[in-house]
Amino acid sequence: MDPVTIAIDGPAGSGKSTVSREVARALSGGYLDTGAMYRAAAWSCMKAGIDLSDEKAVTEHVGEMPLQIITDPSDPRVLVGEDDITDAIRTEEVSTRVSAVATNPQVRIILQERQRALLFSTAHRLGFCVAEGRDITTVVAPEADVRVLLTASEEARMARRSQQLQLEDNEETAQRMRDQVLRRDRDDSTVSEFMTAAEGVTTIDTTRLSIDDVVNAVLELVPGIELVDDDDDWEDDDWAEDGVDADDVQRTQALRAGLDDYDLDDEDAALLSGEFADFPTEQEQRLLPTLAIVGRPNVGKSTFVNRILGHRAAVVEDTPGVTRDRVFYEANWAGRDFMLVDTGGWEDRVAGIDHRVAEQAEAAIGLADAVVFIVDVHVGITTTDEQFVKVLRRSKKPVLLVANKVDDERAELEAASLWNLGLGEPHMVSALHGRGSGDVLDAVLEILPEEGSTPAKPDGPRRVALIGRPNVGKSSLLNKLAKENRVVVDNVPGTTRDPVDEVITLAGREWTFVDTAGIRRRVNQTGGADFFASIRTQAALDRAEVAVVLLEATETISTQDMKIIDMVLESGRALVLAFNKWDLIDEDRRKELEWEIEKDLAHVAWAPRINISAETGRHTDKLVPALDRALESWDARIPTARLNAFLGTLVAAHPHPLRGGKQPRILFATQARSRPPRFVIFASGFLEHGYRRFIERRLREDFEFTGSPIEISVRIREKRKRR
Repeated sequence: MDPVTIAIDGPAGSGKSTVSREVARALSGGYLDTGAMYRAAAWSCMKAGIDLSDEKAVTEHVGEMPLQIITDPSDPRVLVGEDDITDAIRTEEVSTRVSAVATNPQVRIILQERQRALLFSTAHRLGFCVAEGRDITTVVAPEADVRVLLTASEEARMARRSQQLQLEDNEETAQRMRDQVLRRDRDDSTVSEFMTAAEGVTTIDTTRLSIDDVVNAVLELVPGIELVDDDDDWEDDDWAEDGVDADDVQRTQALRAGLDDYDLDDEDAALLSGEFADFPTEQEQRLLPTLAIVGRPNVGKSTFVNRILGHRAAVVEDTPGVTRDRVFYEANWAGRDFMLVDTGGWEDRVAGIDHRVAEQAEAAIGLADAVVFIVDVHVGITTTDEQFVKVLRRSKKPVLLVANKVDDERAELEAASLWNLGLGEPHMVSALHGRGSGDVLDAVLEILPEEGSTPAKPDGPRRVALIGRPNVGKSSLLNKLAKENRVVVDNVPGTTRDPVDEVITLAGREWTFVDTAGIRRRVNQTGGADFFASIRTQAALDRAEVAVVLLEATETISTQDMKIIDMVLESGRALVLAFNKWDLIDEDRRKELEWEIEKDLAHVAWAPRINISAETGRHTDKLVPALDRALESWDARIPTARLNAFLGTLVAAHPHPLRGGKQPRILFATQARSRPPRFVIFASGFLEHGYRRFIERRLREDFEFTGSPIEISVRIREKRKRR
């Protein structure tokens, strides 16, 4: 099913927030409160002492504001840096001053771009995303699949806002609500139109409707969702009216009866869930030739890599030494596939981290089938270039000399001097602008063999991402597991910039470990190499199957640690927690850490935990059993009949609580997919978030889902289509 976006607009007090959250819960999707972003901007400016009437100062502050929105409809949160301001932005002080920020045209441009990106990324990740706020149906998401304008009378809207703030019902309260609700609408309407529906937007007057009525009205507009009356028992005649044959009825009756000896194949499961399970297909393993890109620091190696790949994969910044490890990418030119290795800048007679970077560059040359040596044409031949030529000659690998930054005829004349390096004709290119890159790649194919020794990335061993804060020991652990220095390790935080893939044999099996850049606090990610390195880390996590989150046992579990764990959960990857430097803590710290884990990591109590020392290798042998348990759960599938037998017993013992005088019934369920396990429950009405958590907890207990997140979607009485 394609991702579905739902945009809900309307004036203050029309019910946008409540309805949007309930719709998101019903669809097991994400929830985005765009208005909270303006409130957060106002709160942040007020805290910083900025005059809200100073539009330039406000715009500059909002542009750098480290804002994070949590889109869980059951626990939507707003964070600015380390501060959780979810409650603070709902105060009357913020509510009365937010219009000064919301009417700032430049602020609106900044936040609307963020809103669009978050809306569509959340929809792609979860399948559904509901966004509410001013301009959402016309400016932010005019292309949303469902667009709704909620309206209500002024009296109803002021009463709802007063009740939300828990204010006494008197004339003073009424006056405050007129100022806060009606005046704010007038102010905001000067820059946006949200009081009347635009073309294609459905209007729903909520004045005399209950929340359930409004939610159902919105759900009826969602593609693929059809609701029926709750008092309809959906017996055999109802199935027949929908064109379902007798065999389907028997299958469903068997499921609802919870028969242990009745099972369904994949097609039967798809018939009930409305979708086919997405089993991965195996591909033939290909051995690709490897091309190493080498040269001094800051000659444009990573820019040239990005030019070959056609997108910004390698981290690029106008600062020497951004790339440090050898980083592999799969590339294609003229129908030929090959592996591309970006390396750190090579320098002669250097110490510390620069020496280790140079070692990695030399290692890449040794592994490569051919080498591209890049020289900055504006700098010309340096002593370092001459020394590096000796390294290249000793390797006895085919070398292609590339003169980079050739942007005009003058630079072409300067490139002629590179003949003096003795590596043949210099191939002229502008990696930044793409000039000559095609000719260089044609020459590369002439020196690359048809087949090499490097397996193509999509195949091969199971992929493990090592993630955590900077300097927590990810690279040290990778080197200890590999029993050699595969990646650069230094005490300088942020040594690793690009995700680094390494195939390592553990317990007699090969694993692909991905060493990633440390994820810094958002306040430190406003730009530069560390910002882009963080983006690459998230992309590496998406390519992995299981994440090992390293935490430092000697330090208190931080908000950043919890954000990193949440990022793994949002990606749907299996999870293993590894507490590093365990050998350095005493008994008192162990007790404190156990208390911190119980308090802060209760939501991932199901994740396997190992206590290790990356420096000494202590207990690293426990990593593979933990990975196996997590991946086994991540891959697990429960037969449909067994799942429904489990739910039948569970519901009989613990029925769903009454909601509005009605009790939702679970009709049947199926596992739609694995990796991670996703269960679809068909019910006659909404299932409360707490009840879904109860089902998840019992699923983990009965089927031993250790180390894998579980997704539970509830579909409300979807009618069967005619066959």
